[in-house]
Amino acid sequence: MFVKILLVDDSASDRMIIKNMLQDYSIYTACDGIEAIEYIENCDDIDLMILDLNMPNMNGFQVLEILNSRYKDKNIKTIILTSYDEIDNEIRGLQMGAVDYIRKPIHMNSLKARIEVHAQLLKTQRILEQQLQEQGLTLDLIINQAPIGIAISYSSDLNNIWRDEYCIFSPMFLNITGRSRHELISLGWENISHPDDLDDELVYNNKLRTGELESYTIDKRIIKPDGSVVWVHLIMSNIYLSPERPCNQICLIQDITQRKSFENALIESERSKSVLLSHLPGLAYRCNYDDDWTMQFVSEGCYELTGYKADSLLHNKELSYNDIISPEYREILSNEWKTVLRNRDSFSYEYEIITSTKEKKWVIELGEGIFDKDGNIEALEGIVIDISYRKAMENELKYSNEHDRWTGLYNRNYLEELILRDIKSQSKANLALVGINLSAVSSLNKMYGFQYIQELIKVIVENLNVHVTKERLLFSTYENRFVFYVNNYEDIEELKEFGECLAKTLEPYISAERVGVGIGILEIGYEEHNVDNLFKKLLIASEKAIEINDRDYWVCVYDNKLETEVMREQEIKHELTKISQLHIDGSLYIQYQPIFDLKANKVTGFEALSRINSEKLGFISPLEFIPIAEETKLIIPIGEKIISKSLDFLFRLNILGFDDIDISINLSVIQLFKKDFPEKLFKIIKEKNVNPQNIILEITESIYSSDYDYLNIILNDLKRIGLKISIDDFGTGYSSLSRERDLNIDCLKLDKSFIDKLMYLSPEEAITGDIISMAHKLGHSVVAEGVEHEKQMNYLKSSDCDRIQGYFISRPLDEEKAIEFLK
Repeated sequence: MFVKILLVDDSASDRMIIKNMLQDYSIYTACDGIEAIEYIENCDDIDLMILDLNMPNMNGFQVLEILNSRYKDKNIKTIILTSYDEIDNEIRGLQMGAVDYIRKPIHMNSLKARIEVHAQLLKTQRILEQQLQEQGLTLDLIINQAPIGIAISYSSDLNNIWRDEYCIFSPMFLNITGRSRHELISLGWENISHPDDLDDELVYNNKLRTGELESYTIDKRIIKPDGSVVWVHLIMSNIYLSPERPCNQICLIQDITQRKSFENALIESERSKSVLLSHLPGLAYRCNYDDDWTMQFVSEGCYELTGYKADSLLHNKELSYNDIISPEYREILSNEWKTVLRNRDSFSYEYEIITSTKEKKWVIELGEGIFDKDGNIEALEGIVIDISYRKAMENELKYSNEHDRWTGLYNRNYLEELILRDIKSQSKANLALVGINLSAVSSLNKMYGFQYIQELIKVIVENLNVHVTKERLLFSTYENRFVFYVNNYEDIEELKEFGECLAKTLEPYISAERVGVGIGILEIGYEEHNVDNLFKKLLIASEKAIEINDRDYWVCVYDNKLETEVMREQEIKHELTKISQLHIDGSLYIQYQPIFDLKANKVTGFEALSRINSEKLGFISPLEFIPIAEETKLIIPIGEKIISKSLDFLFRLNILGFDDIDISINLSVIQLFKKDFPEKLFKIIKEKNVNPQNIILEITESIYSSDYDYLNIILNDLKRIGLKISIDDFGTGYSSLSRERDLNIDCLKLDKSFIDKLMYLSPEEAITGDIISMAHKLGHSVVAEGVEHEKQMNYLKSSDCDRIQGYFISRPLDEEKAIEFLK
């Protein structure tokens, strides 16, 4: 150790001798007390001072006084130099803080030995100081950085251990309690403890104080300043430091609030689990992964589910769980579990069990495998829930979804699934649908009532069921429509024969009712995947059978020809849609057929006849496109165009001076009964600036099935501004003179069928003249259409017919040719 020594002596020779002798040390010298004090003031590392007491200016005693009063913290050890006769000075010097003395004359070896002793003492002192400092730092680090709260009491008062100023509290202790050191000492341990925990702790603490316990550990609650509570794990122990302070304790606390929360949640979870298991509509289990599903745990719900007590299944005591599983599901379940465990998925499967009373129940098992750290299967855990009620509901819903409620037959949904499944199988067996269209039977509701129709259909179905075989299944696809799904038949002829056989079965029940029945046949290709399209084709075939039959029922096969007709109908619909949407007329145009007045012997009007000449389909007859336009309601926008174009022609005739020529325009019933039709018609007439008295509206005889009162209101509105109303195609369908009398009309047009008969009937046999006569009596004029021969014209003229039209006068003409013809 390196020791610094300050030698203070007024004798220069003594200073030199001592310095030379102590050359192993760092020696500084001063000639008197003043220089010594200056040196001490400016230097902080003097360890030992050799001080002569007898010096001029400032003696050694004065130096010691200054050292004790001003530089005590420098901790300089002093050895005084005295003479043999200065014992009082020695004593005084030692009393003033000197650690040793040396008498003059100086014995150098003695001096050196003493210096070495003090140097060693200094070294030992410094080592001890360093150790103490390190220990103090370690203790501070532990207290200040420990992740738990630490409190130490050095109290001498047994009753106020934690209210003593000598208590130490770590920062974490202050943080956990939420209190300052001053607050903890002021309040005391009891006042920050939760009242519910205090009594138990006081019992332990009293035993600790009396020595019955060395330490104790508890979980308790501490109240924070804001009133909140923190749970702590507390360890309290006695420590023994000194007899003067016998009541020393150390307290360690750890915040366990979160842990307590988890514990409470776990307790609640266990409680909830217990409640859940007690109310579970089934059982919970833990079992081995073996062939018997050996149970390690089974919940009490086992009894209600299976009729067996839980104990009887544990470790296969009376029977294994495998014995309860319905035999047909045992191998399936085993394979399902293998797959699930291989992929470490969750298990979910529905199967049947057999209870102790031999009752079968549907259950669903939900579970998963439990694996150890090496990936081996430790056990299986899960629940088995009773789903018998749900299964019953599902079966009922499935039945309702797949069956017709009234007839009990499978419905269209099931048939669609069956067709798609067979198509997907690609079995190459012939597949076909034979549809029975009895929709016309609904028309009998008004006459017989709904119940009668239902009973009739039920009887028909019972008779159709006679034809059901493994290759011919009967389905109810829609109201009063049925389908046989036929597979593995020979050819189309077999299907036709089957259709005829069905027709004979239906005849006794349908012929008396005089309603149409259609039987459609459709072969199914394996490339067909649009089932809706199949049913649409079948419906087309069955409706076609109703249209074309000579009897009340017939058989129609959906073939290329019928498909072509259907495709043409679709194309016509597309063409009509374009016409209705375009601002121009497109493929629509109007021709005008002259109407000849037999009495005035001149042309007095034209009938506007709509025509379509499609780029794709060519010329389309009105007999073909008008019904489609009415069916699709496109007749409304197209009819407005026809009216507009016809009135343009009328306006042109007026400009050319033919202001007495009438234009007859055909109206559909759909147009006529549209609420805003009169208003729109009046607006067009006004825009075209034509005389409404030159306009004749022709309506078909289908209006006879309408409400006469409402119809006459409409006709009156039209006639109010001068329009004339004519009944077209009179003499067919519903028309009769008695019905005509009730309508507010001006004219009727005899149907061509009456005019054609004039070629082979004698005037006496023909009734056409009688119809003309009766119409005149009702105040109506008569137009005969379809006149093609002079004989017909002569008869009509002699019968006082008003006007005629037909090829004998002229074919329908384009606008320019019509004007030329008129000129």
